[in-house]
Amino acid sequence: MKQEKSQDGPMVITVEAVIHAPIALVWDTWNQAEHMIHWSYAGDDWHCPKAEVNLQVGNKFSATMAAKDGSEGFDFEGFYDVIEPNKRIDYHLEDGRKVSILFTEIENGVHIRQSFDAETTNPIEMQQGGWQMILNNYKKYTESISQ
Repeated sequence: MKQEKSQDGPMVITVEAVIHAPIALVWDTWNQAEHMIHWSYAGDDWHCPKAEVNLQVGNKFSATMAAKDGSEGFDFEGFYDVIEPNKRIDYHLEDGRKVSILFTEIENGVHIRQSFDAETTNPIEMQQGGWQMILNNYKKYTESISQ
């Protein structure tokens, strides 16, 4: 995980993980709603009851993240800007923040590097920790079905 200030822009936070699975599976579990509901949440007391993906430049995706006890929830939504199958996805959120995900094939798996513009409401460490937990959930889920 790292943080860096972009030139005259928002703080950029990066989270990373190595997924021990073939690139085709990694791409599918990242980009298909039926998989996303199994990993797109930050903590054990949260879940993703609904997700929608329309993987084409200009189109929208959304994932509903909600506390399991029903006390809170929100829709995480973005619009695709760049899609390079099995390599890269860039999107922007409704508030204009940018996100970039790089998928790099390595020996025995895929390295995912996800960088995003920080928001100004929550502390940087909290944002970084939350996005890393989601990526860790993704890794655990994808590797569990890769066996």
